[in-house]
Amino acid sequence: MSALAGKLREVTGKSAIRKIRNDETMPAVMYGLKDNINLTVNPKELKKLLLENGRNALIELNIDGDASRSVVLKEYQAHPIKAAWLHADFLEVDITKKIRVKVPVILVGVAPGEKMGGIVNHIMRQLEVESIPKNIPEKIEVPMGELQLNQVIHVSDLVVGENVDIINPLGEAVVTVHEEKVKEEKPEGEEGELGEEAEAAAAAPADAAAKKEDG
Repeated sequence: MSALAGKLREVTGKSAIRKIRNDETMPAVMYGLKDNINLTVNPKELKKLLLENGRNALIELNIDGDASRSVVLKEYQAHPIKAAWLHADFLEVDITKKIRVKVPVILVGVAPGEKMGGIVNHIMRQLEVESIPKNIPEKIEVPMGELQLNQVIHVSDLVVGENVDIINPLGEAVVTVHEEKVKEEKPEGEEGELGEEAEAAAAAPADAAAKKEDG
């Protein structure tokens, strides 16, 4: 379990939160088992921890004046322009009970079907799994080495860790390799001929009406 330091945050409100945000501090909230706690954490330390241990890493959150809590990062808010985080939500968990989280799906290797001119369609980029926190995989790898042209890898084909259950339907497609369909080109002049016929058909009722008025 990776450790992260936090400090209790008594001030709330938009103006107070704006003052908190800088390179060393960002506001956060922890909720889950017993209570909700407003706190601050170091965004750089949090991002480093997740980079080393994965998005669903089990974190030992040490808060001043409070016992350490076992948490996972539930959500975070990123700056729309800068490479910075603005806020984080932590979910306190019971390490003996299962939780559901989303795990990224990573394609590994090159499919033989791709070498034959096929197009890889990575349909599912993350899967929902259920497990106790310590068994949650950092990622789910899909070996592409045997995927031939016009073949599909389904959820049921994936291998995950022991005591980890995938929640997504087993029949859903994760990745496919299909030959790109070549669009048939219309013979030159065909579109123009059809256009002239359509214009003639549209003009016919108007000509008939004009002749009737003359008569």
